[in-house]
Amino acid sequence: VQLQASGGGLVQPGGSLRLSCAASGIIFSSSIMGWYRQAPGKEREWVASISSGRRMNYADSAMGRFTISRDNAKNTVYLQMNSLKPDDTAVYYCFARLSGGNVWGQGTQVTVSS
Repeated sequence: VQLQASGGGLVQPGGSLRLSCAASGIIFSSSIMGWYRQAPGKEREWVASISSGRRMNYADSAMGRFTISRDNAKNTVYLQMNSLKPDDTAVYYCFARLSGGNVWGQGTQVTVSS
């Protein structure tokens, strides 16, 4: 199983980024996929998830600014992040929720700073 996250970077406050996470070794179309993030000195926190039926759930901090989506043909989950704030600075990890527990990607750094 491998989850390869990409798309992070440095962006100014108010800017946008789109994260991608390509999965292999799982039955992607039937898996719940999502994102967590971990800021320096803080615990990892859940950001968003999307079910196999494309039901989306968001943390309060992401609601209205972030959009999670999936492309089953590409085995890829996305996180579109708009109106970014300095508090969004973190390493973002994608995950797949499998029967045996969560599987994690390697993380991609998002830095929001002027």
